[in-house]
Amino acid sequence: MKRWYGKLLGFVAGWLLMRHPLGGLVGLIIGHAFDEDWFKLSRDNPYRVFGLTSDASDAEVDQAYRRLISQYHPDKMAGAAEDLRRQAEQKAGEINAAYDRIKTLRKRK
Repeated sequence: MKRWYGKLLGFVAGWLLMRHPLGGLVGLIIGHAFDEDWFKLSRDNPYRVFGLTSDASDAEVDQAYRRLISQYHPDKMAGAAEDLRRQAEQKAGEINAAYDRIKTLRKRK
């Protein structure tokens, strides 16, 4: 289900701040941008990389990490084209960063 509350809150806030219907329209557009995640607020969610939710166990996180890193490890792409190797390195970096972020978040709890 797509988010909708950003549009509503943006419309109300824009109308109240500008005290004009045009303010409501501007707020609606900004709210739509937040609802559609144009500002990439979800990149702070490292669980999305693994296809898990934040209530996943440590074993599930480790299993998803091992599965993905074995698939995208740059050493497995040694004989592949340069573009594929570059994409694999980028994806492996993203996987490692997400795994490190999850481990850091779980240590804080």
